[in-house]
Amino acid sequence: MAHEAGLIDISVAGGVWGAVNGSAQDGKAGLIWMHLQATKVEDEFMKRNIGIAITLLALAIGFSVPLPAQQSSPEDKSDLMDPGAMEALNTMGTYLRTLKDFQVTAVITSEDVLTDGEKLTYTHTTDILAVTPNKLRVDTQGDQKSRLILYDGKTFTFFARRAGFYATVPAPPTIGELIDVASDKYGIEIPLLDLFLWGGPRASTNTITDASDFGPADVDGITCEHYAFRQPGLDWQVWIQLGDHPLPKKLVLTTTTDDARPQHTTDFTWNLAPSYNDAAFVFDPPADAEKIVFADEKQAAASSN
Repeated sequence: MAHEAGLIDISVAGGVWGAVNGSAQDGKAGLIWMHLQATKVEDEFMKRNIGIAITLLALAIGFSVPLPAQQSSPEDKSDLMDPGAMEALNTMGTYLRTLKDFQVTAVITSEDVLTDGEKLTYTHTTDILAVTPNKLRVDTQGDQKSRLILYDGKTFTFFARRAGFYATVPAPPTIGELIDVASDKYGIEIPLLDLFLWGGPRASTNTITDASDFGPADVDGITCEHYAFRQPGLDWQVWIQLGDHPLPKKLVLTTTTDDARPQHTTDFTWNLAPSYNDAAFVFDPPADAEKIVFADEKQAAASSN
């Protein structure tokens, strides 16, 4: 199908793609500029998730969580900080950094609070197959989306199944660099990958005001240790598997800035010896899928002004 010339902003919302803004800018026929925008629920989940992501995800790439001082004083918060809970995060991060090939399935349930206080619950499943440093498959299926992300070390593909559109662009040589490029250039957040590759100044855990260990707990038949943390605007809990494989098995976020206290729960299932071949990371478009062209997010924003 041929497209008219012009700059067209295509947004993703609830799995429906639609042209919402068009004006000819460069006169190149057949070029569609695609500016991917998350759904309202996804956007809010990202914002609520950032505090926990900053903490957990920093651990996976070498940042250490600062342990509380052993000597308390009226000026510090060490009486609320369990050193064992903070150290557990460091131990988990150290272990995650040793993983080379892995598959993790996350079942994510998010609550959205309407203006009248009514809560809606949305669920989606994200399955990640990662081969460090340069292969990635992310498959998301849920109430509001069905999407596939593929990366083979050379190209990056985003496929919106329900819309029937896909785009493929050249990609940097590592997953870490891909995450930055996808976010900064195309406005695409790769689900859950921050869990393993977070870095930079956002890795600070200085905002944590309370860290507690609530003891052993069972998650899907696996014995875990249950930890809880507090920071401004967010309470969060993580269940870390006991033994030689300290993996996060469950994560619960509670937004405390909203009187309705919406929660977001993620249950993780891990496979540390996945079976795969190179074809798992290469996109084979369905016959009815339509290829379009990614837009540079900054250029698209500048053009709309």
